[in-house]
Amino acid sequence: MEQLLHYVWKHKLFPLKPLHTTTGQKVEIIDPGLSNPDAGPDFFNAKIKLDGVIWVGNVEIHERASDWKRHHHDQDPTYDSVILHAASDIDAEVKRTNGEPIPQLELHYPPYLLENYQELIQTSHYPACYRLIPHLSPFLLHSWLSSLQTERFEQKTQQIFQRLDFCDRSWEGAFFVTLARNFGFGINSDAFELWAKHIPLAAVNKHRDDLFQIEAIFFGQAGLLQELPADDYTEKLMKEYAYLAHKFDLTPAEDCRWKFLRMRPGNFPHVRIAQLACLYHRSQGMFSRLMELETLQELREIFKGGTSVYWLTHYVFGQPSPSHPKTLSQSSIDLLIINTVVPFLYAYGKHKGEERLCNRASQLLEDLKPENNYITRMWEECGLKAAHAGDSQALIQLKKNYCDSKKCLYCRIGYEYFKKEQKE
Repeated sequence: MEQLLHYVWKHKLFPLKPLHTTTGQKVEIIDPGLSNPDAGPDFFNAKIKLDGVIWVGNVEIHERASDWKRHHHDQDPTYDSVILHAASDIDAEVKRTNGEPIPQLELHYPPYLLENYQELIQTSHYPACYRLIPHLSPFLLHSWLSSLQTERFEQKTQQIFQRLDFCDRSWEGAFFVTLARNFGFGINSDAFELWAKHIPLAAVNKHRDDLFQIEAIFFGQAGLLQELPADDYTEKLMKEYAYLAHKFDLTPAEDCRWKFLRMRPGNFPHVRIAQLACLYHRSQGMFSRLMELETLQELREIFKGGTSVYWLTHYVFGQPSPSHPKTLSQSSIDLLIINTVVPFLYAYGKHKGEERLCNRASQLLEDLKPENNYITRMWEECGLKAAHAGDSQALIQLKKNYCDSKKCLYCRIGYEYFKKEQKE
């Protein structure tokens, strides 16, 4: 309920009657302040009038006034700047560290707000607001999706910066780890990222002109060369890896739990690693090249790739299959562009202060078709159809960061739902 009180305060959704403190002072909320997600008072720089006198400072909100002392705010100088304490149940006085009392406001809200909130939180339908979506204005939805797309950009940028730190500030290294993760296409993403972090790119670069040696390092580091069926290719691969492992002091990645169950053979880790090896072999300085390419078609050409000859007739080691080129489909290529190239354009643009790169990232998403997955299909059934990949990324952000954790209070669609007194 404290979250709901925060929401009521932030949006000034008070009952239509004069507000007074517990001591009878008339209260006027000029500015509720800036919400603080971190430690300290709940709202910064609020502006209120108490009996006609303007006060500027912080506001703290609790479900019960006695929570002030329970949380030890009476002993924390950080809370001495609080000019108003609001609670739905005023069951105690609140004081600053010097014993000075703080004005208190008994905070209530219209009953329909609580009813709407409980319906959103408790409903078995998903998403809970599905009935409202068809009635919302296109402008509101477009504005919210644009904000969600930017939020997703920023979230992915932080992930890239974390990988950048892991890779000793190497953009090529961070790009390789991110690309490898996305080559897992969800099911094997964690395993691919763990594997990529054990690929010594400085060592691989010394053998970049030899695809077979790249394959030896890639498969060896993946732990897939330990108990192989006997054929000429795998035998040579094991010998080559043993030589390179000794030369560069390599140790295979542990705990790479490769998944095969209910997976199409074209998605097997062996095939994906072979594709990555071929891509790495063909595309020297891949990150730098991708940052400079201007068109979507140029990007797609980079990722078309393929594999070495052995993998034309194999999906795993030692088990021949009918000959079939192991190239990526256009939908898979577009997913790699959406989840790897686009975030790196944005992150690198932020790092370099080059707005053109950030704008190019946004434009690429608008040029690409929306993703087709269970999340986008769910939203389409609710009446919210993605027009392009930027929208589908926004809808994924909406589900994962708001719906899944029931953060309806922070969602603009949730806001529209809350303020409806008559539910459909």
